[in-house]
Amino acid sequence: MPHTAESQAALSPTAAVQALKDGNRRFLDRASAPRDPESDIQVTSTGQHPYAVVLGCIDSRVPVETVFDQGIGDIFTARVAGNVVNEDLLGSMEFACKLAGSKAIVVLGHTSCGAVKGAIGKARLGNLTHLVQKIEPIVDQVRAEVSDEDAGFTDAVAEANVAATLAAIRSDSPVLAELETEGTIALVGAMYDVSSGEVRWL
Repeated sequence: MPHTAESQAALSPTAAVQALKDGNRRFLDRASAPRDPESDIQVTSTGQHPYAVVLGCIDSRVPVETVFDQGIGDIFTARVAGNVVNEDLLGSMEFACKLAGSKAIVVLGHTSCGAVKGAIGKARLGNLTHLVQKIEPIVDQVRAEVSDEDAGFTDAVAEANVAATLAAIRSDSPVLAELETEGTIALVGAMYDVSSGEVRWL
């Protein structure tokens, strides 16, 4: 059942993150919560009260609502290759948290990320060039600590990229930074494993 304004308001940022953790556990256990989509559509037709925002990658192997076992009206989902952030996404998250009452923002990276691989290989293609160039400095940072011959190099960059996106949210959105400082929202990072379905929290 989607949240009401009252139940959303009563939820703490910690509880919001825990709800996502619990949802991934249900997904892994193949024990999805029972839902009535027809009822949920009716309930949310006059308003929405999602409890969290997930900024994830466009990768088809990471369907956000599915891997967190969430239904209609439960969470805001933003997806872009490499889970990078720009002013449009920041504005969307500001709306979600400041105006619509969401209690957490999760930046969700994943293993074997194509955008990260593109940044490592310095891919150049139309508008994709600008996107991967946002990740390329992180590649250089990680390379100073992990050999790019290491089997885990790509995933190490993906994890560092999650941290960089969280830092960008805090630095580029005074609105969200203030909400976090006040304790109104939580800002957390996570990594999804495309081989297991498990979300690891950072």
